Amino acid sequence: MHCPFCQHQDTRVIDSRVSDDGATIRRRRVCEACGERFSTLETIELKLPMIIKGDGRREAFDARKLRVGFDRALQKRPVAEEQIEAAVRAVVHQLRMTAERELPSRRVGEFVMAELRKLDHVGYVRFASVYRSFEDVADFREELDRLERDIPGDAQLPLLGEDEPRPDKKKR
Repeated sequence: MHCPFCQHQDTRVIDSRVSDDGATIRRRRVCEACGERFSTLETIELKLPMIIKGDGRREAFDARKLRVGFDRALQKRPVAEEQIEAAVRAVVHQLRMTAERELPSRRVGEFVMAELRKLDHVGYVRFASVYRSFEDVADFREELDRLERDIPGDAQLPLLGEDEPRPDKKKR
């Protein structure tokens, strides 16, 4: 490894530690020429599939984009950072497990929706509304009905409060 200070080609590892999650190793190094110390992080490099966009373009998978999608869907929702990180890791794991070289973005969206459904129903509906291009209120209502049918009653708070009238039913 080249020294970031003097660009000398010979550095020596003086300490190695495994990170908290066990996914990286932090190495403390010293330059043999100038004596400066610096740290490096070593991670496993696994090839993730290329993503085929809706218009046919192919682009490398970007975990930051995945995280931004989760953050937007769960904005101002009571979901812990650790839960979001775990969901992102679960999607990345699913992508690795496909063993495909290329994957349609629609499939990635399905993985994300499955994780959001477990985390927060409102976040799930937010994401679904963009992902499935809802056209009107009826599309929202249909998705809410499907969600309420598929999930046990005590899993999360109701999507529409018991005492609140449904948008399609007028209070008399």
